[in-house]
Amino acid sequence: MKTTIAIATLAAAISGTAGMASADSIPGMRGHDHTGVTVPDMKQAVDFFTEVVGCKKAMSFGPFADDKGTFMQDLLGVDPKAVIEQVTMVRCGYGSNIELFKYTAPDQKDLTPKNSDIGGFHIAFYVDDVAAAKAYLDGKSVKTRMGPLPVKEGPAAGQTILYFQAPWGLQLEAISYPSGMAYEKTAETVLWSPKNPEK
Repeated sequence: MKTTIAIATLAAAISGTAGMASADSIPGMRGHDHTGVTVPDMKQAVDFFTEVVGCKKAMSFGPFADDKGTFMQDLLGVDPKAVIEQVTMVRCGYGSNIELFKYTAPDQKDLTPKNSDIGGFHIAFYVDDVAAAKAYLDGKSVKTRMGPLPVKEGPAAGQTILYFQAPWGLQLEAISYPSGMAYEKTAETVLWSPKNPEK
């Protein structure tokens, strides 16, 4: 009974909600709700996102497993014996949420993708001042890459970027474009921005 309730709760947590539909899109698609990231140590990850980045913890739940069937494989595409020990959701200012997963699985791999790897990814945070963000991150002993790098040509001209890494290797970015970007002058579609979340 407990497994059935846990499975139903997990399915509800992972699925989206319906909304307004438009042509050539998933029916009811409204926007990006969250990015899920599997982490090696939940406490370390929550501490990093809340005490360094400045996100706020919203909720935690779990564990989830199906020791008798294939629910985990059927729902999530993981090994049937995979266990989600804990899920924690954090909110980071204006923007979509981040969902942190602590998994164990018989076939679990411990690989940290580079940005150039297929399936590699990064999470970007809009900041008011990339140089101030770098000074702050340096003061917290967070590994940063070259930058701040101002983009001066092409459609992204107007933005400044800086890549940095979480202690376990997750790639992150600080980005700012206080006066917008060059492409906006002629674009039919302008990217959503947390600096103006209502647009």
